[in-house]
Amino acid sequence: MRESRPGDSEVGLVEEIRAGGDTYDVAVIGYGPTGVTAANLLGAMGLRTVVVDRDAEIFSRARAVSTDEEVMRIWQRAGLAERLKQDMLTERPVDFVDAHGRPFLSAHPTPRGHGHPPQMFIYQPALEQVLRGGVDRYPNVKVLLRHECLRLRQDADGVDLTVVGTADDSVHRLRASYAIAADGGSSLIRAQLNIGYEGKTYEDRWVVIDTKMLKPWPDHDKLRFHCDPARPAVDCPTPLGHHRWEFPILPGDDEEQLTTEEAVYRLVARYGISRDSVEVLRATVYSHHVRFATRFRMDRVFLAGDAAHAMPPWIGQGMAAGVRDVANLCWKLDAVLRGELPETVLDSYEAERKPHVKEVTKRAVFVGRIITERRLPVACVRNGALRALDRIPGFGDWMQDSNWIPVARYHAGLQAPSRTRATGRQVPQPWVTGPDGTRVRLDDALGGRWLLLHARTATPQPAWNLPGVPSLTATPVGSRPAEGTLVDSDGVLLPWMTEHGASTLALRPDAYVYAAAPEGAPLPPPPRGFTPSTTSRPTASTAR
Repeated sequence: MRESRPGDSEVGLVEEIRAGGDTYDVAVIGYGPTGVTAANLLGAMGLRTVVVDRDAEIFSRARAVSTDEEVMRIWQRAGLAERLKQDMLTERPVDFVDAHGRPFLSAHPTPRGHGHPPQMFIYQPALEQVLRGGVDRYPNVKVLLRHECLRLRQDADGVDLTVVGTADDSVHRLRASYAIAADGGSSLIRAQLNIGYEGKTYEDRWVVIDTKMLKPWPDHDKLRFHCDPARPAVDCPTPLGHHRWEFPILPGDDEEQLTTEEAVYRLVARYGISRDSVEVLRATVYSHHVRFATRFRMDRVFLAGDAAHAMPPWIGQGMAAGVRDVANLCWKLDAVLRGELPETVLDSYEAERKPHVKEVTKRAVFVGRIITERRLPVACVRNGALRALDRIPGFGDWMQDSNWIPVARYHAGLQAPSRTRATGRQVPQPWVTGPDGTRVRLDDALGGRWLLLHARTATPQPAWNLPGVPSLTATPVGSRPAEGTLVDSDGVLLPWMTEHGASTLALRPDAYVYAAAPEGAPLPPPPRGFTPSTTSRPTASTAR
C-alpha cells in the first residue's frame, strides 16, 4: 500500500517532499470515499497528486450502506468496479412496513442503463480498503496519513498548504496547482476560506447500530423501513456478514444509555432479533443535516463531498454525491492542466453539481417524511393510500425510480446550446462490440476522452475535425465489427439516440453529451478555447 504509516516509510516520504518533490498538480485534503475516489481518478490521468488525511487508518464506523449504478460506473472508470462488487449485495428488494410489520409499499430498484446493478449494499470500511488499494497502483500519487492541513493560501498560480504531522508535530509546506477539500462536514478548509454552510440540523438524533449477523432471520436480506409512529426504524442488510439498524432517540431517552449493548438488544428485540441472531459491533449517535456550502469553488480550491453538502441518509445518496462531485471535477482539472480547456471551464463544476445535489437532497427529505411520520392519524392515511396504490403493478418501482434519484442530466454548465433532448444527459452504458470483435462496456470503448459518436452512418462535422477528437459510429445489433465502429450489441444505444432526436453526439470524457445534432445537421462548435491533446493518456489499466 502507498498509505503512510508511522515509522520509516512515513519519514522517508516526508524527507522526499522536503528534498524538492513538493510541487503537485492537485492536492486532495481528506481520504474518505470522496477523496480516495479523486485520488484514483487523478492517478489514472497521470497527474501528480498528494493526499493529506489526519487519521492513520480507515474510519471503522460504517456510515454509508448503499450505492448505485452511476457511482459504480465512476468506479469502473477507475478500474475497480468488478473488484468492489465482490463485496456488495445487489438488487435487494425494499419494503416500507407499518407498525405491525405489514408492507404498504414495496419496490425493486429499476436499472437506468449504466451497466451495473441499480442498487448495491456496501460495508464501507471494506469498500474504502479496496479504493485505497487502487491508489497504490499510481506512483504519481503520494498519500500522507497522520497529517493535517492547518493552513491553505492561494495566489494566481497555485495553492500553498501548511501540513502538520500529527505524530511528531513536524511542519511541511506543499504546493499544488489546485486543491480539492474533501475533509468532511466540519471541513477546516471550508472554514479557512470563510465559505458559509447553510441549512439546518434536525432535532431528532439517531442511534446507528452495526452488527455482525450470527444467524439469519426471515427477510434479513431486505431493506425494510419500519414506519412505526411510536419509533421508526431502518433495518438494512449489509454485506460480509453485517447488518445495520437505525432508531431515533425519543424525548425522555437517555442518549448515552441507549448506545449500551443491553439497550441495543432491547431495541432490536421488537423485530425478533436476539443475542443469538447478531453480535453488536458498535452503536453511535448521529444527527441528520441538510446543508450546502454557499459556493463550491474559491479560486483554486474546490469543495467536494460533505465539505460541500450534507443530506439525510434516507435514499443512500450522501457518499454517492461526493463521488459524483469528484468525477465531475477531476477530468476538468486534467483538461485545464494539460491546456486542453481554459481555466474558466472549472466554473461549470458548481453549475452542474449543485442543482443536482440539491434535488437529491430534496428527495431524501421527502422519503424521510414518509418513514418518520409520527402523527398516528397521518400515518394511517399514509399506510392505506400507499397500500392501495401499491396494488397497481409497477407502482412501487415507479415511485422509487421517479422519486429517489434524479436522472443524470445537467441543465447548465459545460454544454452547447441544446438542439436535441440529448444535450446535457449522460449516455447509457450498454455492452458494445469493438472493431476487434471484443465485447466491452461502452465507457471502456470510449476511453474517457472527447469523442464524436454517430448513429449508423457518420455525418461530416467540420467544426469538430480536430486532431485528438476521434470519431466512432454505432451500428445495429448483428453488424460486422469494423474499424471505427461499435456494434450496439445490447440494442440500447441506437434506440436511445433516436428517442432523444440525436444522430451525432459530441461526448465529454465523462460520457455526458456536450452537443448533439439531428440527422444531417451540424453539431454546435466545440467549447471556446478547446485544443484537444493528440498524445495518448494513461488509463486505470495502464497507469500502473
